[in-house]
Amino acid sequence: MDRRIKTALFDMDGTLIDTEKIYQKYWGIAAEELGFDLTKEDILSFRSLAREYGLILGEKLTGIPTAYDDLREYRKKLMEPVMEGMDIPLKPMVKEALTKLRGNGVRLGVATATEIKKTEDYLKRAGLYDYFDEVISAKSVAHRKPSPDVYQYAAERMGVTPDMAFAVEDAPNGILSASRAGCHTIMVPDMTEPDEDLMTHINYVAKDLMVAADYMLNYER
Repeated sequence: MDRRIKTALFDMDGTLIDTEKIYQKYWGIAAEELGFDLTKEDILSFRSLAREYGLILGEKLTGIPTAYDDLREYRKKLMEPVMEGMDIPLKPMVKEALTKLRGNGVRLGVATATEIKKTEDYLKRAGLYDYFDEVISAKSVAHRKPSPDVYQYAAERMGVTPDMAFAVEDAPNGILSASRAGCHTIMVPDMTEPDEDLMTHINYVAKDLMVAADYMLNYER
């Protein structure tokens, strides 16, 4: 009996495309220009974080109930014109890894916090869209990362249970979402390494996507 997992779900920003650094840059600029005293670590904590949790975190960090929305809207105003005019940067080895996985019969999906229209635009501009069988946005579920909903829904769309899917993520909130859904989690760290607590939710840490692909192809349940 084939005991291999043949489905892989990928986060997008910071995992497939090297855009998380751009998001972080403009979160920082927005915080500075709006007068919020936030550290780099504070801003990193917003990665892949749903608005319902972002509002709580923003108020905790600033004492202002609307801080998260104020920051996010201003960040989008600053960043979106830049993103519209640039080539979408890829993470190392992404096309090679996706090609290898598909060539070995692994079905691929995207499970992202980004809205579907923007997700499809970024993937197409990056030359990645055609690698994927399904593209799923957390905007389609009731609760977004770090809640498990998007990975539960993505697994359903792929026709498997979450325990029969790998989830590849770069950020803590994404790892928590995938782990809580029951996926087999792989972290390819982007801007931070996992801490001891996060490691309890991670099955494997890979230095790049090709290492992650090799792990998936060699893994047996």
